[in-house]
Amino acid sequence: MLLNPPFLNKYSKSSRSPAVNKSGTIYFPLWLSYAAGVLDREGHELQLVDAPARCLTKENTLKKIEAFQPELLVVDTSTPSINSDLAFCRAVKEVLPEVKICLVGTHASACVDEILPEHAWVDFIARREYDYTLKELAEKLHSPEQYAEITGLSYMSEGQVVNNPDRDYIRNLDELPFVSEVYKKYLDIKDYFYAHVSYPTVSIFASRGCPSRCFYCMYSQVMFGKQYRRRSAQNLFDECVYITQNFPEVKEILIDDDNFVVDQESVKEFCRLMIENKVKLKWIVQVRVTLQYETMVVMKKAGCKLIVAGFESGNQQILNNMHKGITLEQSLKFNQNARKARLRVHGCFMVGNPGETKETMLETLEFAKKLRLDTAQFFPLMVYPGTRAYDWAKRNNYLQAASYDDWLTAEGLHNCVLTTPEVSSQELVDFCDYARRKFYLRTKYIVMKLGEVLTSLEDAKKTFKAFGTFRKYLFGRGKAW
Repeated sequence: MLLNPPFLNKYSKSSRSPAVNKSGTIYFPLWLSYAAGVLDREGHELQLVDAPARCLTKENTLKKIEAFQPELLVVDTSTPSINSDLAFCRAVKEVLPEVKICLVGTHASACVDEILPEHAWVDFIARREYDYTLKELAEKLHSPEQYAEITGLSYMSEGQVVNNPDRDYIRNLDELPFVSEVYKKYLDIKDYFYAHVSYPTVSIFASRGCPSRCFYCMYSQVMFGKQYRRRSAQNLFDECVYITQNFPEVKEILIDDDNFVVDQESVKEFCRLMIENKVKLKWIVQVRVTLQYETMVVMKKAGCKLIVAGFESGNQQILNNMHKGITLEQSLKFNQNARKARLRVHGCFMVGNPGETKETMLETLEFAKKLRLDTAQFFPLMVYPGTRAYDWAKRNNYLQAASYDDWLTAEGLHNCVLTTPEVSSQELVDFCDYARRKFYLRTKYIVMKLGEVLTSLEDAKKTFKAFGTFRKYLFGRGKAW
């Protein structure tokens, strides 16, 4: 059984900053699903259970596990939920002492030496990219003498942590099963929602790894590395066709790569296939502001509806400090080109990076308002174990947390645990609330969104669904800045 264990209802563990999202967004359990596809192809009997998405209680989930009687239980982890994840694993072991428990995910990968010695009920941790680590573990589960052969695996032996050599990253991503096939067999796509994508949708990946050097990114530093690996254009196209044939209710999909457009020639080839074969499927992707106009034009023609870009800051020095590798001029040109290509843009902004002050934060807000964005998000820097951002915060005594539980509020929302000499954690949170109100409650923005809602039924559905959850955070009484 591959399990996203019970925690908070609608807790979005697979997002880059796991939390209960203010817009109601809840990600598919992407990495568990890819690994499930590999195990399913090998003929293993398995279940994939996403307890937060299904709003399952701990008792309900335990009953499912008892009924299935798994030999191997694979449990996804994240920093904010890790204490709950470990406690649930202990409860499972008390009921089924023979089951082997393997942790996966970002937090477990970064904190092996912290977890294994103190939690005897955890048998293994499959580090980093774990699709084939689990496959090999399943094959050798009853042969402890072969555990040392499984690259990417950690476990205890004679009172010591054993970290087998890292597993090589998967070079040929085309060999992985379509994750949408896993969704069809094991999940209900209606359990998942992305505020910037029409509902219902599915989320897939076209690549893994990112060559950029952003010092806060958990995925590239902890899970998938800097080696950029991309599915072939044909393979990605084939999955899009599969989705149209098997999920007729899905009109838009999210291609949730760290950076979809590293190889722009491959992007164009994928677009050519979509255009020539007249595939009627809209898609949303994450990009860097280095995306060229000519590529945007082809993407739009092939069905791309919206691009998600990390602008992050309106101050060049802050961008340099976080090793973002972009300039403000590039961001402005990118936004102009997107408008010209008639692509919508979701902008991501972050405050709290090295050198941040109240003045640079206000620069970021003014920069965001200058851009023409369909939607925007403002977040304080979330630092996670295994990243340079976390090491920087810890080294300078900027972390204000008693435990990993402090990464969330009592409601499950993001909680900032970072306080620098210039800006406190509360000021970072208050600013993000303030920036959100100032961005969304502008007459210019409201008129633009009304035009979209009145001219597109799909836009209306998506906007009102997200607004239903988001409004209490947008109109709630916030602190002045």
